[in-house]
Amino acid sequence: MDVFAAYSDHRLTRPDGRVVAWTEWGEPGGVPLFRIPGTPGCRWSVRADTSPWALRGLRVITTERPGFGASTPLPGRGFRAHADDLAAILDHLGIERVHLIGASGAAPHELAFAQSYPARVRAATILVGTAPLAENEIETMIPLNQQSHRLCRAGLRDDEAALLGPVREAILADPLAAFRAIMEHAPADDQAVMRDPNWQATFARAQTEALGARLDGWVDESLAMSQNWDEIHPEAIGTDITWQHAAADANCPHAAARRLVDRLPNARFIAWPDDVGHLYGYRHEGEILDELLARG
Repeated sequence: MDVFAAYSDHRLTRPDGRVVAWTEWGEPGGVPLFRIPGTPGCRWSVRADTSPWALRGLRVITTERPGFGASTPLPGRGFRAHADDLAAILDHLGIERVHLIGASGAAPHELAFAQSYPARVRAATILVGTAPLAENEIETMIPLNQQSHRLCRAGLRDDEAALLGPVREAILADPLAAFRAIMEHAPADDQAVMRDPNWQATFARAQTEALGARLDGWVDESLAMSQNWDEIHPEAIGTDITWQHAAADANCPHAAARRLVDRLPNARFIAWPDDVGHLYGYRHEGEILDELLARG
């Protein structure tokens, strides 16, 4: 069974000549939902089990940032440039307002879109999102993220590319084995998700598509995550936001996320159980969506 058969693949050329890609699932008249991928991720960061979407009558649009997958790189990008790409996709599709959902590296991109286009967002949910880090929080992350963050804070693009290059090659050779190695100390709940055949099928394609053509997107993204948070003005973002996070998450430190949420005027923080990690949301898609849809 082809788990991707129900998805359609799309492209849009922006005024600067860049191509922006996305996938869609569901009927055109469904409730529009922007799914913003984590890092690295792409338009194929989707689900094999789409029953939570079908039950809620959704039209799911999974986006892709510059330099990942089929989307043209935009060197030196921060967060706001991609917010304009997202608005252009909505214009192209004739959609006025959407719900937003994303995890991990999606966080600043959701916030940037809500900040730049508040009238186009019904409500947003962020799962285990990345946030600006204090120096003492860097050492709480998984080793790859620690090394990457320190290099990017110092602006060492070539060194960051040298760090991520071999990781990319390992992912392309065997995405599941490479991710398990990166997440070797993840909680048992995360390990169970990584054994799920449906999760494995979509994760493998998302990773190989995201990184198959080039490394640029991952490097640009990592630099932005470490350097470009001054583009985000949390106190000015009035969107209704729920941020859900795991205390044991070693990808995106809990304390940093909580500190950012406290600056958002219309946000709430939901703490996941103490013994779960970065992937907990995968098996709770339905209840997460119900909470989001009820707010808009």
